[in-house]
Amino acid sequence: MKKRIILGSASPRRRELLSQIGVEFEVRVSDKEEIYKSSIPEEIVKELSLMKAENVASELEGDIEDTVIIGADTIVVLDDEILGKPSDEEDAVRMLTRLQGREHWVYTGVAVLDFGPDGEKTVINYPVGTKVYVNAMTEDEIRVYVATKDPLDKAGAYGIQGRFAAYIDRIDGDYYNVVGLPVSRVYRTLRGCGGQ
Repeated sequence: MKKRIILGSASPRRRELLSQIGVEFEVRVSDKEEIYKSSIPEEIVKELSLMKAENVASELEGDIEDTVIIGADTIVVLDDEILGKPSDEEDAVRMLTRLQGREHWVYTGVAVLDFGPDGEKTVINYPVGTKVYVNAMTEDEIRVYVATKDPLDKAGAYGIQGRFAAYIDRIDGDYYNVVGLPVSRVYRTLRGCGGQ
């Protein structure tokens, strides 16, 4: 029997990626606050993704048997500093000015909660890292990109899959991880849970 799959994320990019690989799922998002304790990027994304999945599970109120819940969180890290979503356009300009002409890391944490027919839970939680190299950009290029509003809802103030692709020199690692979900690894995880 195929399990019910729930994506615990509001990200349209994650929804699109899971649909793209043929996964049937529903979306549930928790509004609970997420606070992490770690200072290591790989551990931070593991903590946040697990909190998202656990928060969704806690809201299902017993309707949990034969269900797989996926939580994910992505961060951009430059010089040991986490670059979250920009607060406004000037913050996006500041972030992109720092990223241009340099390399940085993008980490996505994935948490999969696999509930069996008896409701017993198995937790699978891992980070995936990708190194991203951004070409040098002029201030005008940065401002024109920011004016599109594309960077305002994205960690690090850019989306590799959109117009910002023109400024990506190369990556080392999983492209889809930078978009927001390492789908090949997630698919293998779901297959191991009986979700696919």
